[in-house]
Amino acid sequence: MRAFVAEAQRVVVKVGSSSLTTAAGGLDVARLDRLVEALLPRAGQLVLVSSGAIAAGLAPLGLSKRPRDLATQQAAASVGQSSLVHSYATAFGRAGFRVGQVLLTATDVIRRTHYRNARTTLDRLLELGVVPIINENDAVATQEIRFGDNDRLAAIVAHLVSADLMVLLSDVDGLYDANPRLGPANLVAEVRSDADLAGLTARGTGTAGVGVGGMATKIDAARMAASGGVSAIITSAANAAPALRGEDVGTVFHPTGPRRASRLLWLAHATAPEGRLRLDAGAVAAVVRRRASLLPAGIIAVDGDFAAGDPVDLVDPEGQPVARGLVAFDAAELPVMLGRSTTELAAELGPSYEREVIHRDDLVLLLPTR
Repeated sequence: MRAFVAEAQRVVVKVGSSSLTTAAGGLDVARLDRLVEALLPRAGQLVLVSSGAIAAGLAPLGLSKRPRDLATQQAAASVGQSSLVHSYATAFGRAGFRVGQVLLTATDVIRRTHYRNARTTLDRLLELGVVPIINENDAVATQEIRFGDNDRLAAIVAHLVSADLMVLLSDVDGLYDANPRLGPANLVAEVRSDADLAGLTARGTGTAGVGVGGMATKIDAARMAASGGVSAIITSAANAAPALRGEDVGTVFHPTGPRRASRLLWLAHATAPEGRLRLDAGAVAAVVRRRASLLPAGIIAVDGDFAAGDPVDLVDPEGQPVARGLVAFDAAELPVMLGRSTTELAAELGPSYEREVIHRDDLVLLLPTR
């Protein structure tokens, strides 16, 4: 048994489209009811991130498969979302629980004020004993403001609500070292570091073909959660009940980093960079290894049109992002500062230039790619 599961006070569960819909694309209410039954012991401090709006809208619109064009996807989401939430409200209502619909776009968490508002709303819903049902707002989200998949959204929500545990449910019962549908494969029961993922490949959607996420997105989401101190489990919807009881099912991603202030989690996982600062090797070492502030002397080049207070990526000499931070100067101010000491800049430009380009309290290291 997994003691950390039993000890988890606040849990985020994400369920994929393939676990909620029929082969024809319509909502499978019986499967949804079974899922809710498995989740009920956690209701009260449960946040449910649910896909399925687009898939649930296919059959009512006479569509045989997920549409490729954005307008039809949005139409299907508009039709399907109401059915989805109504079914959840009915299922949870039988046990005396209320649900609240929360639709998000990336803009709602990329902007700091929106992020705080979302956090406050979710916290209040949980205080009131309501089960938040979260989905990406597919009816209005465009490519530029999409999360990309609900696995990533679930990881952001887990940080947003300070969850202790995140469970990603789909039609696959865990992470394997090979594709179990193509031949022999071994379950990867525990992931404690990226070394446990070495050599693994994970691509594609689930068997139903109605979702957009695959195992690769679930791994990335689990790593994102674990990097901020949140334990994560990847397993199937059929294993939801045993997973939430702490039984040894699926794949566990153990925390790889400490819990951090919500502001830093927001900066690391929910912001989009407005520009880039290219650093020399010395500055990279100072920021990454010594966790120092970024000074103008270590900046080689500036890319983008950003204002003071915007998030920017710090990249190494090869262009690989290593950190993200809130910059203290406008992009237009920086070119004359590059490679110079703060003392020199203060003497020439005034005392307001004798400070960091990005203070270490406004910096987070980025999760390395596998």
